[in-house]
Amino acid sequence: MSAGAMTAPLAEGLAAYLSGLWNGPTTIEGLSRIPGGASRETYTFDAVAADGRRRGLILRRDPTSSLIDTDRRTEFLAYQSFHGHVPVPEPVVLEMSSEPLERPFFIMGRVDGGAASSPFAPDPYAPHAEMLGRELFSILGRIAAADPLALPIADAFEAPAPQECWRRELDYWEAVILRDERHPQPIVRAALRRLRANPPPPAQKLSVVHGDFRSGNFLHDGQGHVLAVLDWEMAHIGDPLEDLAWCLDPLWSHFEDGRAAATLPVDEAIGVWKAESGLEVDPKAFAWWRLFNSVKGQGIWTTSGKTFVEGGGLDLVLGFSAVYTARRHDQILADQLERLVAEEAWA
Repeated sequence: MSAGAMTAPLAEGLAAYLSGLWNGPTTIEGLSRIPGGASRETYTFDAVAADGRRRGLILRRDPTSSLIDTDRRTEFLAYQSFHGHVPVPEPVVLEMSSEPLERPFFIMGRVDGGAASSPFAPDPYAPHAEMLGRELFSILGRIAAADPLALPIADAFEAPAPQECWRRELDYWEAVILRDERHPQPIVRAALRRLRANPPPPAQKLSVVHGDFRSGNFLHDGQGHVLAVLDWEMAHIGDPLEDLAWCLDPLWSHFEDGRAAATLPVDEAIGVWKAESGLEVDPKAFAWWRLFNSVKGQGIWTTSGKTFVEGGGLDLVLGFSAVYTARRHDQILADQLERLVAEEAWA
C-alpha cells in the first residue's frame, strides 16, 4: 500500500475538521508522516482554502502507545504561553475528543526552512555553533525568567512549593523506572539513593520547565539562528535549574567534546543563561539536578526498552535508546557518583 493510500483517511478527516473550524471548504495536500517522535505521531501538510490561500501546518496526534506519558494539552498550552516571546510554532487548535481523527490531537503552524540536527552527529552546528549556542541558552534563560503563573500553561498544573520541586520530579521518575525496568540497574539505584539522601536547596523561583530542552529539539537555519523550540510535551512548573542541567547533560554534548549541546563551552553557556534569566546557579543545587537528569534519562530509556520488547522489536529507535543511550547514561551516572564521592573525601 502506498503512503498516500495509508494517509488518505486521515487527510479526509482533517479536511472535514478544518472545514468546520474555519467555516469554509478546506482541502489537504501533501500529508505525510515525519519519522521519529517518542510521544506523538507527527504529520506535515498544507491546508488550502477555497480561495487558494495555503497554510503550512503540523498535526501532532496521540499514538496508540507512547515512550513517554504526556498530555497533549500541556504541549499546546506551552506553545500558547511562549508564542511571540521565544521562537515556537504558532498554536492553531487543540482537540481533546477522539472522534474527528480517532485520537486526540493538536495542530500548529509549520516552520519551514529549518533543520533539526541529530543529537548524535559529530559537529552538527559548525561553523556557527558559538552563535547558535548564545541564542539557544538565551532562549532557555528567557523561559526561566517568565512568571509561569501568568501564562496559559498554569491552567494545566498545580504549582509546587519551591522546596518540593525536587521531590515531585524524583518521585515521578523513580516510579517510572520501578514500573518499567526489565533487569537490575544497580548504578541507577545508587544514584536514586544518593539523590533522596541529599536533597537540593529550594528552587530560587518557579519557572516553566521545558523538560527536554537539548540539541535535536529545535530547528535552526544553518546560519546560527534558532527558528523554533519544539517538543514541549514534558513541560511542567518547577525549578529552572532542571532545564539547564538537562541541556548540559554529557549525552547531548556530541561525543563529549566539552561543549554544551555541541555549541558553547559549559561555563559560557551557563553565563548566557544567568544573564538572560537573572538567576544564579547554586553549586549544590546544580550538582543535584545534573545527577537527577541522568536518572531521568534512564527512566526514558527504561521505558523505551519495555516498549521495544512488548512491541515485537519493530521500532529501531526505541531499541537504540534502550541499548546505546541507556549504557551511555550508566557511564555518565557512574562518573558523576565517583566525582561526588571524591569531592566529599577532600572536603
